Amino acid sequence: MPPARGRRSFAESWWGNAWVEALEGKQRSGDGRLARGRTYARAGNVGEITVTPGRVAARVQGSRRTPYRTSMDIPVLSERDWELLLDAAAGQAGHIAALLDRDMPAELAEDAARAGVRLLPRQSELTPSCSCPDWGYPCKHAAAVYYQVARLLDEDPFVLLLLRGRGEQELMDELQRRNAAQAALESTGGPDAPSATTSVLAKDVFAAARAGVPPLPGPPPAVDRAGPGAVLTGSGAPGTGPDPAALEFLAADAAARAVRLLTEALSPTHADTAPADPLDIDQDVIRLAAAETPPAIVTRLTGTAGLDPTDLARSVRAWQYGGPEGLRVLNQPWDPAPYDLAAARDAVKQAWEGERAPALRATRNRLTATGGLAQLRLGADHRWHPYRKESGTWWPAGPADLDPAAAFATALDPEPSSAFR
Repeated sequence: MPPARGRRSFAESWWGNAWVEALEGKQRSGDGRLARGRTYARAGNVGEITVTPGRVAARVQGSRRTPYRTSMDIPVLSERDWELLLDAAAGQAGHIAALLDRDMPAELAEDAARAGVRLLPRQSELTPSCSCPDWGYPCKHAAAVYYQVARLLDEDPFVLLLLRGRGEQELMDELQRRNAAQAALESTGGPDAPSATTSVLAKDVFAAARAGVPPLPGPPPAVDRAGPGAVLTGSGAPGTGPDPAALEFLAADAAARAVRLLTEALSPTHADTAPADPLDIDQDVIRLAAAETPPAIVTRLTGTAGLDPTDLARSVRAWQYGGPEGLRVLNQPWDPAPYDLAAARDAVKQAWEGERAPALRATRNRLTATGGLAQLRLGADHRWHPYRKESGTWWPAGPADLDPAAAFATALDPEPSSAFR
């Protein structure tokens, strides 16, 4: 979220302020870690926030270059609590109308409280977690995330309900079902049906109209694997046309990619995810070779890529560890900012245990350890790719990592990854 400079408080709504009060309590607003958390939040140090039932998580930029992984766990409501809360919300059509307008009626929280359900968590129910070395409760990074969530709640009270266990669509479907059932009961002259002279508020009419609208159909069922492909080999006499085995392989690959693309399209984050760049011919050849490819087809791909078997194997390993970016790091050196290399050296030095840390020599985007047995390569995605020298040639040694010290530890590990044993 953007910085919140100039704001006197993080929340403007009553429910957002109540959220902040749950963290601060009556005596804790002056706590040093909370104060630093507010500073981090106002400065925009909190990255993209992920909200799931019972948890809010984000990366928070602290004093080190690598952001800390931070989360806050919150108890979800029980099934009984949800029944009581839904009954309270459906009991007043105005509650539904307010929620549709992204408003949380104070009366709804009061009705729920009378039924024994707390919408907002207590301070004792918050369980922070952070990858930083501070054991405070909470640390400043977790506090910063919590303060930023107050701004999310201002914009959408359904964030609070999601944290408590249920998403917006599920809740609105259930509220509309209950409201429609009540309307049907009243239309048949049920015991609580209004008399002909009873007036109806406009907001109640609006809510009732929305309640009668059927929900949108759900997404199609997920496909977890591709179906069997056509069998082309052995179907006729050998000829001079396309290789049947190669066609079978390409068809199976196309089906597997279609399943992956469909799965991505049906994911909740698809609309907010930038599409991947299309692969060029050389990248696609390596991608195919990295699959479970028959040896005869690997030989054909080797000729197509113009690589000898060793170079093809290095490219395949780079792809398996890092995809297109891993392949670029293997083949394309570039010039990063000098402070990126200096920060990586410092991180490796600080994390080193025992003897003196080895010196790292910088060559463009590469840091090579003294002795020439381990190397780090910085990708354009700011991840460090570990490399290890094997038979005089640099080979990818593991997945990339945002932490250069972790990547360097992987590069020094003499055991190869299980994927390539």
